[in-house]
Amino acid sequence: MRAAVFHGRGDIRVETVPDPVVAPGELLLEVHVAGICGTDAHEFSDGPHMMPIHTKHVVTGHVGPMIPGHEVTGRIVEIGDGVDGFEIGAVVASGGGIWCGACQACDAGRTNLCQRYSTVGLSRDGGLAQYCRVPAMTCRAIDQYGITEDTAGLSQPMAIGVHAMRRGRLAAGEDAAIVGAGGIGAFLTYAAVQQGASVGVVDLDVDRLEVASRLGAQQTHVASQGSAAEAFADHDLEPAVVYEVSGHPAGLATALELIQPGGRLVLVGLHEGNLAANARQLTLSEIEVIGTNAHVCDVDLPRALELLGTRSTPWDDVAPVALPLDQLVSGGIAPIVKGSSKQIKTLIDPWSQSVRATKMTG
Repeated sequence: MRAAVFHGRGDIRVETVPDPVVAPGELLLEVHVAGICGTDAHEFSDGPHMMPIHTKHVVTGHVGPMIPGHEVTGRIVEIGDGVDGFEIGAVVASGGGIWCGACQACDAGRTNLCQRYSTVGLSRDGGLAQYCRVPAMTCRAIDQYGITEDTAGLSQPMAIGVHAMRRGRLAAGEDAAIVGAGGIGAFLTYAAVQQGASVGVVDLDVDRLEVASRLGAQQTHVASQGSAAEAFADHDLEPAVVYEVSGHPAGLATALELIQPGGRLVLVGLHEGNLAANARQLTLSEIEVIGTNAHVCDVDLPRALELLGTRSTPWDDVAPVALPLDQLVSGGIAPIVKGSSKQIKTLIDPWSQSVRATKMTG
């Protein structure tokens, strides 16, 4: 099969490699689309950090060049021993994250914090290939949700957004602010609106803010044009929950300006080093600071698929095209690294020979 293989910093090659062999408890998928995100771009430009290229992964045992791709949707072509509830030919979305089911975190239902957590495409070979093997427990069939295979390719990042929304305990009728309208911020916006919240979104990119409005945001603000807090206050938007999704210091500063006394600050974006936050403000205003990581597959992935099926318009404003493997770096990863990507979400079709329009309606 053809696959994108990560050999180290700045080095991804499209190669012919052996087809994967399905193991007990797994499904073998013919990959329809695989998404890429900032994590993939960061590994490429500044890694490896998470990918076990030079050191054996403590859970999966993988070491050496590997196939990235942790956002995977495809058709089942083989079912491993011990797997029930799936049929050959069914289209499934994989959540990517793998948990042990036996540790204290798993017992508490927080499988994303499993002591032996690993991820398809980050800890072992993933979905930027024509075939990929994935644990069946990470998968959900999409047929009941009335969505296309391309739309299902958005389910893993939507699940991240759903989990972040839940971590903030966002309730219907509350106001929320989202700083950063990129791949996760866009899905978080939709999840929060569907939760019944009034949502304001801040970003530097006017086009992304237009998409946020189409996803239901009541207010948007261009970050370079004055105070977001003042702009939202003028429209009586007082965020009880602020989601910092950008991962940049300026985004955190904006989030801290937006947060109301007694509010909840959810850190979604990954910040480097120490946070520049006024601890006195956090204490005296009784602000909760909440972390969020990945998603809980059994809860968040089904809800993500459900949400993707509820939108009245197609998702091609978020992911308009799918790129072939040969354009993974030039058209996908490099623009994310440079901050110049023209689409909010980048999908890869490992079977296509050229860029194709995504099919977001049946």
